[in-house]
Amino acid sequence: MGKYFQEEIETASREEIEQWQNDGIVDVVKRVYENVPYYREKMDALGVTPDDIKSTKDMHKLPFLTKDDLRDAYPYGLLARPLKDCVRIQSTSGTTGRRVVAFYTMNDIHLWDTCCARAIVAAGGTDEDVVHVSYGYGLFTGGPGLNGGSHMVGSLTLPMSSGNTDRQLQFMTDLGSTILCCTPSYAAYLAESIHERGIKDQIKLKAGIFGAEAWSEEMRKDIQEKLGIKAYDIYGLTEISGPGVSFECECQDGMHVNEDYFIPEIIDPKTGEPLPDGEKGELVFTSFAKEAFPLIRYRTKDITYITREKCKCGRTHARIHRLMGRTDDMLIIKGVNVFPSQVEEVLINQGMPANYQLIVDRVNNSDTLEVRVEMTPEMFSDELAAVEKKEKEIVAALKSMLGIYAKVKLVQPKSITRSEGKAVRVIDNRKI
Repeated sequence: MGKYFQEEIETASREEIEQWQNDGIVDVVKRVYENVPYYREKMDALGVTPDDIKSTKDMHKLPFLTKDDLRDAYPYGLLARPLKDCVRIQSTSGTTGRRVVAFYTMNDIHLWDTCCARAIVAAGGTDEDVVHVSYGYGLFTGGPGLNGGSHMVGSLTLPMSSGNTDRQLQFMTDLGSTILCCTPSYAAYLAESIHERGIKDQIKLKAGIFGAEAWSEEMRKDIQEKLGIKAYDIYGLTEISGPGVSFECECQDGMHVNEDYFIPEIIDPKTGEPLPDGEKGELVFTSFAKEAFPLIRYRTKDITYITREKCKCGRTHARIHRLMGRTDDMLIIKGVNVFPSQVEEVLINQGMPANYQLIVDRVNNSDTLEVRVEMTPEMFSDELAAVEKKEKEIVAALKSMLGIYAKVKLVQPKSITRSEGKAVRVIDNRKI
């Protein structure tokens, strides 16, 4: 499976994994109760003490943490180790309100590098690969995470960061990049740029590790076809550590959670009650192995489900399904729950590019949804009647998928702003 595959850990029995997690939850609850007043107050409010937590079966007694808690405790309120023990911070890319800041000890950095190394190996990476990291560097976790994982595997690492597509393609061709790491929307943009320049025969990519935003299976197939690679999903968030919390293997059948460091749960997003394996709900994580900034029962707002069946690749750690959206990006239109990923699935199945935006308005106290999607260059040269026919076909397909009417507007190629980071898919004018 690769030079860095950690067989003893990644193929451990469920009994061994559960023992790690039982020991981990007891330890981390005691640590935060003793060292983090913010946690202690939340636990005291529920009448819960560390003695009440004997195993993961008792986790339902513990309070949840949300991004609001992290903002309220900013900057040092959730720090579980002395500041002198910390060697780095990372921060979310949010632009409103207080930022979320996460702290790392040297051991936390090693843990994170290990997680990302596992992801690279699962995508076929070895010390003979050239890993092209086009996630942003700096405070954003994407670049530093895959950079550290690539070093641990021993791959040649290109710390490209995001942007400057001409330079990206120059280094990709000159240095023979074999594994691309970036957001799926930027991967789609790079594929488009490669096609336009006619340099596909100069590209040596074999795999891509794409995350930081939800993307559909249809988008995966589209990227794989255009770049001639196998595209792997990776998941993480700054609050828990960064990318590498979970990752796909060659089976592409869910993302393996690094359960020797993290405990995943699925809850009902409305009631907070735990849900059984296989049932869709909100993903919750506990980072019991982190020293500086361990979080207990952190609500991610991501929608997915968990399976703990052994994967065909041999790994035994629990897998989370590809993200289906977020509780905070779910649109409620005329009483119907709509996720951008559903729209994306329809558009790609209709042969359209993955360059689209959803415009939501309220007219005469009624919600309206307009889907703007770019035409292919071939479609742009078609007669008006052909374009109108295609719009009607997409309207019908969206009605079948969503259960509501959405206006479809086909716009000229390259008229929707490209993203080098997370794509802006939704403009909800109802909030303005």
